[in-house]
Formats: sequence, C-alpha cells, structure tokens
Amino acid sequence: MKQTKLRCILPTLPLLVTIGACVGAEKSENVLAPTVAGPIPGVAITPPHAVNPAQGSSVAVDAQPLNLVLQNATTSGVRPLSYRFEVASDINFASKIFTREEIPPGGDGRTSVRLPDRLAPERTYYWRGRAEDGANSGPFSSPVTFNVFTPIVLGRPQAISPTGTVDTLQPRFVIGRASRTGPVGRVAYVVQVADNEGFGSKIGVWAVNEGSGRTTLDAPVSLPSGKQLFWRTQAYEATTAGPWSDTLAFQVVGGIGGGGGGGGGCSPAPTSPLSILSCNRNQYGTPMSESQIVSLLRKTAKDFNAAGISGGPFGILRKDSGANCNGYSCDIICAGNGSSQKQWDVLIDATGIGAPTWSGSPKSGSSIVVRTCEIQ
Repeated sequence: MKQTKLRCILPTLPLLVTIGACVGAEKSENVLAPTVAGPIPGVAITPPHAVNPAQGSSVAVDAQPLNLVLQNATTSGVRPLSYRFEVASDINFASKIFTREEIPPGGDGRTSVRLPDRLAPERTYYWRGRAEDGANSGPFSSPVTFNVFTPIVLGRPQAISPTGTVDTLQPRFVIGRASRTGPVGRVAYVVQVADNEGFGSKIGVWAVNEGSGRTTLDAPVSLPSGKQLFWRTQAYEATTAGPWSDTLAFQVVGGIGGGGGGGGGCSPAPTSPLSILSCNRNQYGTPMSESQIVSLLRKTAKDFNAAGISGGPFGILRKDSGANCNGYSCDIICAGNGSSQKQWDVLIDATGIGAPTWSGSPKSGSSIVVRTCEIQ
C-alpha cells in the first residue's frame, strides 16, 4: 500500500512561520468555545427536579413574589450548565406568563429564580425548568401544578351585650360583625358562657348564623341568677375560625323568665297594650339600668305579639349610632321596616325612672327617623 506523507511548503520565510504552514495539519476543536453551535454528540443532561412550589401546593397571595426552586441536573459533558424557568397558565405551556434563561446554578445543589411580580390569585398555574450548556439542552422537569389563593381571615367580633346586670334568665346576646378578607363563605358565631374568666367550666355553648348588621341570640336555656357570669364570641366559617372577642361579665338579678304571653306574672293576665306595659314595668325597681330598659322593651314587644295586639308584629328599635341602651332606643317599641315603619314612645322618661305610656296613634312617615326594627 502506498503511504501518504505530510507535505510542507517551505517558502523562504523565518522558521517560526514556516512550521505552521504544513498542509494537512488538523486544528483541535474547543468544546467550551461560545462559537460551538448545535448539540455535541455523546453529551447527556438529566432533567432537574422541581422543588418549590411542589406539586398541588397552594400559595397565599401575600406570600409572593414567588421563588421557583429546582434541584440541579447533571451532565456528562464538560460545559457548565445554566437553567431555564417557565411559568404558564396551561399545562401545555402555550400561554407562558414568565420565562427566564441562563440562570447560573446555585452553590447548594439547587437553583432558584424570583418572579418579578405577584401572580393573580384564585387561579391555577404550571411551572417547569431545564438545564442547558449552550450547545445541548436537557429535558424539562415534569410540569408542576400550583394555585395562588387569597387567604380567608376573620377578625375579632364585638361582644356588645349582655353586660352589667340583667333581669332575665334568658338574656339576648348581641354581637357586632367580625371583619373579614378573602373568599369567605357563610359566617356564624359561637357564644360561650361560663362562671369563670378562663372558660374552664362552661354553662352554655351555642351557635348562631350571622345576621345583617348585628347578630343576636336569645339564650336557649335559663342562666343561673345571682351569679357572676362571663361570655365571649368567635366568628367562623367552613374553613376558618377567627379570634375570640373581648370577654364581658354580667349577672342575672331578679331573674324574669324569657317567655312571652300577656305580662308574665300579673294576674289576671293583661290584654291591652298599656296594661301589659305597666305590668312589665312593675317587675323592675327605680331607677332601671340601661340593660333593664332594653329587657323591658324587648319583653313588652314579645308580650304584645303573644297577645295579638293590633298593629304588629312589634319589636325594638336598633339605633345607627350611639351606645346608650346597648345600641337600642331607650323608649320606643316599633313595627315594620322601611317607609311603613311605625313607632310608639312607651316610657315618659327613658332615663331609668320613667312611667309607662301608650298612645294608640303611632308616629310614622316624616315624623320619625326610620331605623331597623328587630321583631321580637
């Protein structure tokens, strides 16, 4: 076989130049050169592993902007790896929300990138990543699904009444509305009554659905008379419970029952508005506390309804502002709401001394300020 020999053209030049001019000499390829294009044969890059957020996780909207974290890939090549991150609103990544590439690997075996902005809440997102070396790209990590949500937060409700002394064994608990944020469902309140401030020994625990404005609950059982009691309330919904309200103390004095029906202990049972009102007023001393005034009005309205007094059904008038008489009018019994509301002044003096009074002609129309009438 004929052998081929390298042939050098040696012009009359300095020796250093003529050495590099040999025809057939091969130049070695530098795989780290940035000019290398296309995949380098034999190089395998593994897919990275998505660490955070994890598959199926939920991210609170206020825990953003989000950090995407990958467990680093490995390569059989010599070129250094960088990472590409993608976030999309669909699992096929046709609608990309975020793309970032050429992220250098982290020194702890993980690589992360922080999104520049918050993602919109109440939506589902998908993210993935892959490693690249400038000439070769590894496969993407498995797509990870996560959602961003607005957390539900319920605030502290206001325990309004009873407080101080009350004259009914079944007082009405009045609760101020708890604040809330997020996609809150139907809210209810739990009421706890105990004979100690630590609520270690509970006398009663009841729940009531939230009403419009203030929420009220009549104690479903008779409470002990002459004993210091404590109560508190808490708002809750299907997934979340809020903090407890401040604790209020009260004491049942006298202990008039909670039932209606024509004036309670009077005999014979009164049947006219003034006689029912007078009978109920006689159950109290002079002067009356504001809580006692409200109890008198509430019981009278119940007794009017039980006795079938015309013009009802009757209730007590809740004020829009002010704390006197636990947020209720101190001398009015009402019927109806809106433009058809009627109001009766039933106490000559509503300062705790007043005698009962009744006029068959109620105030209505432009002569009254229409507020919420809580039917009893």
